[in-house]
Amino acid sequence: MKVDFEDVAVRELSRHYGRRRALSRVSLTCRAGEVLGLLGPNGAGKSTLLAILATLLAPSAGDVRYGDLDLRDAGPALRARIGFLSHDLHLYPELTARENLRFFGQLYGLDRVEARVREALEHAGLSQRGDDPVSGFSRGMRQRLALERALLHEPRLLLLDEPFTGLDDASVGALVTRLRALRAAGRIIVVVTHDLDVAEALLDRLAVLKDGRLVALENASGRIREHYRAFVVSRTS
Repeated sequence: MKVDFEDVAVRELSRHYGRRRALSRVSLTCRAGEVLGLLGPNGAGKSTLLAILATLLAPSAGDVRYGDLDLRDAGPALRARIGFLSHDLHLYPELTARENLRFFGQLYGLDRVEARVREALEHAGLSQRGDDPVSGFSRGMRQRLALERALLHEPRLLLLDEPFTGLDDASVGALVTRLRALRAAGRIIVVVTHDLDVAEALLDRLAVLKDGRLVALENASGRIREHYRAFVVSRTS
């Protein structure tokens, strides 16, 4: 069974670790064909929210719905529609770039694995390094490869935690172009980033988190720095 959905709705979502509150009653919706940015200082709850959306972490309260499907009913069919790039790139350094992608393609049970791997290496700009061990790659090269690993199974929902880390200007530009194409294809994309320059060029909407609470949910409108200063910087000074 292939799961499909047009939006992901978060309602009154909370996550506690003992007495520490990582998220508190967060509500927002991520829609097909848009890039939603999660902004906020370190410790604001952004990565926790991504992990819950990825079904890797259970909420303490509230719920998440993927179209008509509830998070609590999540199973392999739903997880097969989610791509997640976290701080841990989930690459095997002793394997080549091609072997890494082939392994994950087989893990997902994909057809046309070799063709998908070739296309992924091209998108990552690594066609000439496909048979080199990942252990010899720079952080930026690993980051590009890990993104293609997260996209290999053509997920409906793409979750990216600081995807621009370690990328040079050319690679950042290529990634922004890639994400815009995915947005145009109707993917649901949620991005955590501290890079406000990139955010200005990419985001359709922004959700600002602070101390686990949603303090702003706005259209980007080219005013991301202004929003960030208003809702985070000025309130901490």
